[in-house]
Amino acid sequence: MDISKLFIDASVLIAAAGSPEGSSSFVLELCKRGRFRAVCTKLVLLEAERNIHRKLGAEALLRFYQGLARLDPTIEAPPTSEEMAACEPIVGKKDAHVLAAALRSEADVLLTLDRRHFMTEKVRDAGLGLKIATPGDFLRELIEG
Repeated sequence: MDISKLFIDASVLIAAAGSPEGSSSFVLELCKRGRFRAVCTKLVLLEAERNIHRKLGAEALLRFYQGLARLDPTIEAPPTSEEMAACEPIVGKKDAHVLAAALRSEADVLLTLDRRHFMTEKVRDAGLGLKIATPGDFLRELIEG
């Protein structure tokens, strides 16, 4: 069976650290069990770590580290400046690295909770060949499919 690659955005890692029972945690648990392969970049991990530390505190940060050790994601090389420049008009400068890395990794799905930048008409019309979903939407489709 071909294991789907899921590019995990920092927002999903933050949500999982803050809510062990939420859909973000459940998707990461499916990755830990080998159902899917989690993919991200060091920059995504650092962004998640910084935000968890700042917004959620020590207990959530510990959950993040423990979960990350069990998740063992594939760490992709950072996207090139050219790849990021191509993605900037689609999702903006702040999130261009996420989209560029997801495309570079050839992930099947980019999981994010950032609806404002990733769930837009501009992204849908870009013809990226990459499915973008929230963990909750991804799980609903998985159950319905």
